[in-house]
Amino acid sequence: MEEYPNKQATENLDDPPNSRLFVVTSRSITEDELREGFSAFGDIQGVWVVKDKQTKESKGICYVKFAKSSQACLAMEEMHGKVLMEGTKPCKVFIAQSRSSTRHRDVEDEELTRIFVMIPKTFSEEDLKDTFKEYGDIEYCVIIKNKFTGESKGLGYVRYYKPSQAAIAIENCDKTYRAILAEPRTKATVTEDYSAGAPRGDYMGGGDSMNQYAFPMADPGNYQVMDYRSNDFTRCLMMSTRAALTQEQIFALFDIIPGMEYCELQRDAYGMSKGHALIRYSNLGSAVYAKEKLNGFEYPPGNRLVVNFVDDGDDRSSPVGRMAMQFVATQMMSAVWNGPSTSQVMKPPGFSPVSPMSRVQTDVNLPPLKKLAPPDSKTKERLFVVFSPSPLPPDVLEDVFCRFGSLIEVHLVPGRKVGYMKYADKQCADEAMAALHGRVVNGVKMKVMLADPPREESHKRPRTY
Repeated sequence: MEEYPNKQATENLDDPPNSRLFVVTSRSITEDELREGFSAFGDIQGVWVVKDKQTKESKGICYVKFAKSSQACLAMEEMHGKVLMEGTKPCKVFIAQSRSSTRHRDVEDEELTRIFVMIPKTFSEEDLKDTFKEYGDIEYCVIIKNKFTGESKGLGYVRYYKPSQAAIAIENCDKTYRAILAEPRTKATVTEDYSAGAPRGDYMGGGDSMNQYAFPMADPGNYQVMDYRSNDFTRCLMMSTRAALTQEQIFALFDIIPGMEYCELQRDAYGMSKGHALIRYSNLGSAVYAKEKLNGFEYPPGNRLVVNFVDDGDDRSSPVGRMAMQFVATQMMSAVWNGPSTSQVMKPPGFSPVSPMSRVQTDVNLPPLKKLAPPDSKTKERLFVVFSPSPLPPDVLEDVFCRFGSLIEVHLVPGRKVGYMKYADKQCADEAMAALHGRVVNGVKMKVMLADPPREESHKRPRTY
């Protein structure tokens, strides 16, 4: 199928994202009739009728590209189910999927009506609604709060009734709100970091694409990695991580460097994280600084981030472009290599270090370190621990569980996400269980329970853990 017969360059078809319509209509409809029917909704940049390669006849499938996302959304809302020309069947109109997307369906309305914004921490939900109600009718507003302190995280969601209203809000609101489309809701990435205020399922992260208004999304494999040593800098970065980081954690981490204009966690068709995020800055200097400071940075401790430049499509071959890169390279590399270390500069969001030198980051205040009990101590109590999404290293577990006293040893069950903590004192074990059950350590959530007592039958082999 030849989607664009005139071989027009396709790099701008998704700029801005969600500005292209997929139209199913009668085979007799021409490009001119499509342009006339949709021109009332905004500036049309292109119309394409998909034709059969052999017969050159229309297949009844068309694309209409608008200058703005809000124009495309309005056209979709008004023209879906309408008859373009008398005697033809009603047309079906959808927002076309990004050409870089791997999904086999077009964008659904629900993916286009919720926006994610950065707000002052003093904002109430009423303040949030008052700020964004000028762009359309709001179904609900949600402010994301710390589930332990109840304080605002400075992040929120606004759900509109129509996609065009959300698009207008993103295009016209104050840029300090960093408004972007929110991730579609799925069950795959349910978290517990959001406060009540709307049905819990209404604002859980997930899906393939969060922000489709700032930069086209694609697989990391589709990007050409730049080598900063050859001065081939860009404003766009690709971050890789093995830990299950959330969109908000990545956003807050890279937003430490001023100038971030886009950040998106890449997800597969089932809403699961691919372990990659795409970040773009408004200027070359910020991107270079972010790459040098965050590449190799451990967040959470034990998980080393990999950050590389990716091709952002900008022309850097001109004399001005070369001069800009040379200037940034000189200035930023000098500042990076002669300045304080990464560990001194960067403070990862979302966790409170136990002590300045500790490798343990957790959401609970831990007692000071205590010595382990002698290895030959009699076990009075065992704790059974379930880890999500993956087990913590034994030395980190020992660091955490020894703080309650009398810890004998830590044992992880090979091939499983569980482990056992052996204590020489029952009270110490109970205190550890009470303090750590349901808590997060280095990005890993733990369920801490009393282990079943070992069986006493003489013919059974004794437990080794």
